Amino acid sequence: MKAAAFDYVRAGSIEQAIDLLGRHGDDARVLAGGQTLMATLNMRLSEPALVIDITGLAALRGIELRGEVLRIGALSTHTQIEQSPLVARHAPLLTEAAPHIAHRAIRNSGTWGGSIAYADPAAEWPACLLALGGTVVVQGPAGERRIAGDDFFTGLYATALRPDEIVVAGEIPVATPDAWSGMSQLARRHGDYAIVGLAASARRQGGVLSSVRLAFMGVATTPWRARRTEAVLDGQVPDEGTLARAVDCLRGEIDPLPDLTNTPETKRHLAGVLLQRLLASARP
Repeated sequence: MKAAAFDYVRAGSIEQAIDLLGRHGDDARVLAGGQTLMATLNMRLSEPALVIDITGLAALRGIELRGEVLRIGALSTHTQIEQSPLVARHAPLLTEAAPHIAHRAIRNSGTWGGSIAYADPAAEWPACLLALGGTVVVQGPAGERRIAGDDFFTGLYATALRPDEIVVAGEIPVATPDAWSGMSQLARRHGDYAIVGLAASARRQGGVLSSVRLAFMGVATTPWRARRTEAVLDGQVPDEGTLARAVDCLRGEIDPLPDLTNTPETKRHLAGVLLQRLLASARP
């Protein structure tokens, strides 16, 4: 199929993009990396009257350390994140997760901000943002505002982003010396969306875990935190007994949505398997 006809504007500034969004509302779409938008346009799942191209906005690029956070510009590509020494040092979960995203051609073009704004519940970056306690930086007519990842994802492909705002960056707290994180997922083929995936982080002192965050992908309408299971693990050493209790808690807490090939029961089982595998790596 081919996309329906639309007008196209290449924005010369963030302010111009925001103004166009404000004037056109739901009839406009933002083009960043295009790896999702172009597919939805060609399948006519999206039929905007106007496409606003922000790919030329240098202010939305770059990865930099700002005090206690790592700021990742919205137009940073998956490959740039994957290859960044700053990310590897200060947010190693992102370095670990990046190779799971599709294939090299898509990672070369797809963007951090596009993935977060699209809010696919099976995608890696939204789950990682949630697992790391990150913040989404957005900009609208009134300037920048920050939205905690826990509050940003509101429903299936839905976010707290207002119609006249764009994602300009994400901010990730820098990893502390006692930080632990990990990513595990199961997919039919490498590069496919995960059937179930898990991004996790914690602090680890003397083998004891604290500040545990477990963000699952592919199980709900948003990336989903298993808060009851986090509480079971908090203050505990991840030995076999603790992991068994955590898996039992998770399977009682999680209520996965089915997909075309997997039932909720299958996903519930796989989520427990991923939790057990991943947390085993957190042992001293």
